[in-house]
Amino acid sequence: MTSAHILGFPRIGAQRELKFAQEAYWRGEVSEATLRDTGSDLRARHWALQKQAGLDYVSVGDFAWYDQVLNTLALLGALPARFGFHAAELTLADYYVAARGNPQHFAMEMTKWFDTNYHYLVPEWTADLNFDGGVNWLFDELAEAQALGHQAKVTLVGPLSLLYLGKVKNGLSHSLDLLPKIIPAYQKLLARLQQAGVEWLQIDEPILALDLDAEWLNAFPLAYTALSAQTPKLLLATYFESVKDRAELLHSLPVAGVHLDLVRAPQQLPALLENWPQGRVLSAGVIDGRNIWRADLSSLLKQLQPAHAQLGEQLWIASSCSLLHVPVDLAYETALDEESKNWLAFATQKLTEIVALKQALNGNATAVVTQFDAAESAILSRRNSSRIHNMMVKKRLAAVTAKDAERHHVFAERIGKQQQRFQLPLFPTTSIGSFPQTKTIRQARAAYKQGRLAHLEYLEAMRAEIRLVVAQQERLDIDVLVHGEPERNDMVEYFGEQLWGYGFTLNGWVQSYGSRCVKPPFIYGDVYRPEAMTTSWSEYAQSLTSKPMKGMLTGPVTMLQWSFVRDDQPREATALQIALALRDEVTDLEKAGIGMIQIDEPAFREGLPLKRKDWAAYLDWAVRAFKLCSAGVKDDTQIHTHMCYSEFNDILPWIAAMDADVITIETSRSDMELLEGFGEFAYPNDIGPGVYDIHSPRVPRVAEMQRLLQKARSVLPDARLWVNPDCGLKTRDWPETIAALENMVQAAKLLRATVTADEEHQDCC
Repeated sequence: MTSAHILGFPRIGAQRELKFAQEAYWRGEVSEATLRDTGSDLRARHWALQKQAGLDYVSVGDFAWYDQVLNTLALLGALPARFGFHAAELTLADYYVAARGNPQHFAMEMTKWFDTNYHYLVPEWTADLNFDGGVNWLFDELAEAQALGHQAKVTLVGPLSLLYLGKVKNGLSHSLDLLPKIIPAYQKLLARLQQAGVEWLQIDEPILALDLDAEWLNAFPLAYTALSAQTPKLLLATYFESVKDRAELLHSLPVAGVHLDLVRAPQQLPALLENWPQGRVLSAGVIDGRNIWRADLSSLLKQLQPAHAQLGEQLWIASSCSLLHVPVDLAYETALDEESKNWLAFATQKLTEIVALKQALNGNATAVVTQFDAAESAILSRRNSSRIHNMMVKKRLAAVTAKDAERHHVFAERIGKQQQRFQLPLFPTTSIGSFPQTKTIRQARAAYKQGRLAHLEYLEAMRAEIRLVVAQQERLDIDVLVHGEPERNDMVEYFGEQLWGYGFTLNGWVQSYGSRCVKPPFIYGDVYRPEAMTTSWSEYAQSLTSKPMKGMLTGPVTMLQWSFVRDDQPREATALQIALALRDEVTDLEKAGIGMIQIDEPAFREGLPLKRKDWAAYLDWAVRAFKLCSAGVKDDTQIHTHMCYSEFNDILPWIAAMDADVITIETSRSDMELLEGFGEFAYPNDIGPGVYDIHSPRVPRVAEMQRLLQKARSVLPDARLWVNPDCGLKTRDWPETIAALENMVQAAKLLRATVTADEEHQDCC
C-alpha cells in the first residue's frame, strides 16, 4: 500500500506558542523547564495531527529551539569553538548565545535557506572541529514520540548539505576537508537511531538541486557508501528544484528511497522513473509546502497514477518540502470570507490532502470522494471569481515602455544635484526605517482595528510615537531621519492591506528566524493602489524637522517574495503590477516634498532561481520591476534601497543595474566580508554597510564600529560611504537602540574627524 508522510511540520504553534515562550525565557520571565514544556506540548500536538490525519509516519527532528541547522551542529558537537562551549554539556542558554550573541560573543552569521524567507545559522568550519557529539535532544524527542505510540520518521540535515552551507574560517582550504571527520560522526548518530528502533531516516540533501561542481558531486557516493551500513533505511530528500540532471547519481547511491519536489519541478518525474532501482521508495512531493492554495487533487491523482502503476507500494505521497514555510491551521481563520477561505490550505489541511491522494491510489476512492469534489469546486470557484481580474490594471501594464523604467540622468549627474539639495556631511548617518515596536504601539493598533480606539485617537497615538522617534534622532544627531513606522504591523502586510488583489489572515504566521514570525498576505488577483498609503505619515514626520526625512516603502520583489503568490499567471506579471502601484506612491511622496525615498528589497537575492541557467530571466524582470517603481522622480530626489541576509556578490551587476542612489546592506555578522565584492566590482553608487547587528541584543562598542568602518573604507571611496545599522530596529528595545545608535553616531563623527585631520595634514605638509 502507498504510504503518506511529510518532510516536516511548522514548529511555532498555531498561536505562536513557541515564540512567546522563547521571548519570555530570554527576558527571564519563565524558566527553562517552562520553555521545554511548551516545546514538548507542541511536538505532541503536531504528532497527533499527523497521526489523526492518517499519515503513516510522524516527523521527528523537525522541531528546533531556533533553527534546524543550529540543532544539527549542537547534535554533532560542532558549534564554533570561539564560544568555548563544552559540546556534551551544551545548555539551552548556550545554544541561544550562539544564535543571538551576548556582550562577550558575536552571534553566528545568519542567511536565507535557499530561496525562502527562512533564515538559518551559518556553520563556521575550522580545522579544530572534531564532531565528537553533543546534545541528546533529538533522542529525547524520539523517545517522546515512541512513548506516545507513534511510528517516527526522523529528519536530519545531511552531511554534505551541512558542509556546503557553512563558511570556511581558520585552518581549512575547503569545507570538504572536514568530510573525514563528519562522516564518522553521522555514522554514530545513525547507528544510535537504529538501536532506538527507527525504521526510516529522512536525510535532507537540498544542495543536490544546485549547480554543483565535480568535487561536491563525487563526495556523494563516498559519503553515502560509508553511511549505508548499520543504519535505518535512508530516504534521501531533495527539494526546491529539479534534480533531473542528477538522475544517474541518485540511482547509484545506496539509499532506500529518494524524495523529489514535484511541485517546483513536476517535469523531472519521467526522467527519474527511468531505470528506477528495484525496490527503492520514491517519495513524491506533490502537495505544495511553500504556498497556501488548495491542491487540485484530481489533476495530481492523474499525474501520480503512472508512477503508482510502476512502483506500487514503493510510491509514497508527501509534501514537496517541509511545511515549515506555511501557516499551521486554517481553522483559526475566523474572519476570512468563505469564498477566499475555501481556496486555501494550511499545513494541517495539507496533511488531509496528502492522505486523500494516498487513499485514492490505494483503491479507497469512495472514502475521499467528498474531498476530491470539494477540491474541484474550490479550484473552479477561484478560476471563475470576478475578484481575480482587473482590466484597468492589465491595460496599464500592457502600455508600459522601456523608458518608464529609466531615471532622467545617470547617477554621476544626479548625485551632484542631491548633494547640493541635502548638504550632508561625509559618512552620513541614518537608520533603515523602523524603530522599536513597543507594547503600547501594538496595543493601540489592535484597539484601532477592533474598533475600540477612534480614528482621531489612533492618529494622535501614532503621531506621538513619530514625534518621539524624530526627537530621539535629532538628539542623537543622526543626519537622515526616519519616522519609525509605528503604524506598520509588517513591511509587507501593511502595504498589502491597502492594495486591491491582496488577502489577509488573522493567524497565518510563519517562522522567519528564531522567534521572529511573519504573517504573509496572499495575492489572489490583479494588484492596484486605490489611494496613497504612506504620504500623510511621511509628510507629518518631515514637518517636525529640518533634516531630510526618508519616505519608506517595501519594493515590488519583496512584496512578491514575502507573500503567498497567485499561481495562475507568471510571477513577473504580478511583480510588475505591484511596481506600478508603488510607482504611484513614490511620485506622491515626491509631490509631498519628501526628497529621499527608500524602497526596500531585502528579498531581491532570495528570489534568485537555484539554477544559474534561470538567473537571467528572473533578474531581468526583478530589476525592471524595481526601476519601474522608482524611476518616475526628479534627479534631486534620492532613491534608497535596503538588502539584507543574502549573498550578493554573484549578482552585483544586476544590483548596480537597479540604479538606486544609495543601497544599505547587512554586513556586520560577516565582519564586512559581504562588502568586499562591492569593492572589487567597483560598485558605482553610494553604499551603507551595516555596522552593527540588530538581531542581537548586544550593544556594540564604538571601537567595534570604527573597525568595521575602516574595513569599509579599504574597499569603498569615502564619498560613497554611509553609516547605518544592519536592518530595521522594530524588534529591539529602546535602551539598547539608543545606546547602539549613540555609539554609531560617535563612530561616524570620529571617522570624519580623522579624515579631516589627515586632509589638513596633507595640505600643510
